[in-house]
Amino acid sequence: MQFPKKLEDKLNHRKVNNALRTLKNQNNLIDFSSNDYLGFAKNHTIFDNAHYYLTGHNIKQNGATGSRLLSGNHSLYPVVESILTNVHNSEAALIFNSGYNANVGFFSSVPQKDDIIIYDELSHASIRDGIALSHAKAYKFKHNNLEHLSEMLKRVQHDNDTYVVTESVFSMDGDSPELVKLSELCRKHNAYLVVDEAHAVGVFGNNGEGLVQHLKLENYVFARLATFGKALGCHGAAILGNEQLKQYLINFSRSFIYTTGLPPHALATIQSAYSEMSVTDQRRKLLQNIVYFKNGILNNKLHDVFIESHSAIHCCIISGNENVKFISEKLQSKGFDVKPILSPTVPDGQERLRFCLHSYNSEKEIMEVLALLGTFVKA
Repeated sequence: MQFPKKLEDKLNHRKVNNALRTLKNQNNLIDFSSNDYLGFAKNHTIFDNAHYYLTGHNIKQNGATGSRLLSGNHSLYPVVESILTNVHNSEAALIFNSGYNANVGFFSSVPQKDDIIIYDELSHASIRDGIALSHAKAYKFKHNNLEHLSEMLKRVQHDNDTYVVTESVFSMDGDSPELVKLSELCRKHNAYLVVDEAHAVGVFGNNGEGLVQHLKLENYVFARLATFGKALGCHGAAILGNEQLKQYLINFSRSFIYTTGLPPHALATIQSAYSEMSVTDQRRKLLQNIVYFKNGILNNKLHDVFIESHSAIHCCIISGNENVKFISEKLQSKGFDVKPILSPTVPDGQERLRFCLHSYNSEKEIMEVLALLGTFVKA
């Protein structure tokens, strides 16, 4: 059967612009690319404890058997959701199958017709896709620019509900908004603040609770997204909020209602990961590596090309898909798995190398990869 011409043209356009995405096998290079910030994805204790919990409770079930509203609401769900409410100091928690599902489900159902959504221009694709499915009026504000947000609130806010959306750590920049001031601004304008904590959970807070709790703002945030596929090394996500929000999502969030639930093993792994997060030393090691990496940027005189970040994500701007792919390939040839982020994932001219730091990266590895990067950037 002939492939549609319009689709073929779009693929060819990606090829011409050196932006065609392809699936690649996992490699054994030194990891500076994965979201496994604490090494939990390969943590044997988490794996074993999840297995022991299932066998100890005689849970020998491969799948959920259906959506949570039908047959898939396994007895582990309330156990894990109770853990989430305790850890994240939230009245309620509702588990979704992924962070993408959670964001699409929230933004497509919560803001109503003629409500206002004002979102950071660099918000994740899952947020933007959810907003696109909403009947609310949506506006974007300049990245982390509270002055522009304030102007937007004054200009577009009327009698209907207003939702302000941001991320506590942005996945493509690694930077963070001024959450305290942002929270104060939302309270001043009676706006509902929504924060995606995907890249902050496990990294910030006394026990990895996230940046919102680290700043003691959880009571001023209408909804938080916590994902388990990043620092927690497993799968799934949760919306944190009050009990009414949970009940609303159960009734109206289509990505929750019309999908098969997570299998018991996934829930047991989340439970085991949260248990490990409360005792691990890996967060301290990760934070030390972040400081060491930032010092390495300065020592190698690379501060002009890196976006300022205090998170596990650090991005070196190298304009042009061809240029950034070339340097990434050179780093990989020397054993370092550093991935290029190409346009259109990021704006044209803002292509970058994205360094993800981990607790298991050694200081020697960090020093060597930055020194090697310096030879290409300065060349």
